[in-house]
Amino acid sequence: MTDSSSGARPKLVLASASVRRLELLAQIGMKPDALLPADVDETPKKNELPRAVAQRLASEKAHAATRIAAARDELEGAFIVAADTVVSVGRRILPKCELIEDAGDCLRLLSGRQHRVHTGLSIVTPRGAERRRVVESRVRFKRLSGADMESYLASGEWRGKAGGYAIQGLAGAFVVRIVGSYSSVVGLPLYETQALLAGDGFPIRASWANRA
Repeated sequence: MTDSSSGARPKLVLASASVRRLELLAQIGMKPDALLPADVDETPKKNELPRAVAQRLASEKAHAATRIAAARDELEGAFIVAADTVVSVGRRILPKCELIEDAGDCLRLLSGRQHRVHTGLSIVTPRGAERRRVVESRVRFKRLSGADMESYLASGEWRGKAGGYAIQGLAGAFVVRIVGSYSSVVGLPLYETQALLAGDGFPIRASWANRA
């Protein structure tokens, strides 16, 4: 385990290979020492609410990455950060789209209405304690025309995205209003991530100071 009194910076592991989450961490001067994407079954359980799904999957990813890190000496004493984002309309959870038909269904459902984006955050400390948060944001889309949908679907940007869109990409032009955390909608709530890490002794200020 890393001894904070020695002055050595503790290691940071991101339980994801997401480019967008890496970019978000870079915004606050943090660069993970390792990426350990966790392969977990993301199928919601029967009657499971969107908020609960986001928290459960973030926790499962964090613990899966913790087990992988424990087998690697260079990651001893690391902080593990994991997140999962769920897009919902009411109680209905929208898929992470892999088929254009699914993406089209999502766009038609989101068009002209408000939906919710739940991002679960789980941080496992070097001592094995887990810190958890769920950040909920409300997003409203404009009414999408046929041309809007056709152009967006042709871009392929929807692939692998919860709800079939990425707010930081082309679909940002669809957003009329957002109430909540923009970074959470992108995929990682930065305020909560920074606060939880700092609360457990991760040197946030040092991360800023070392920012390239």
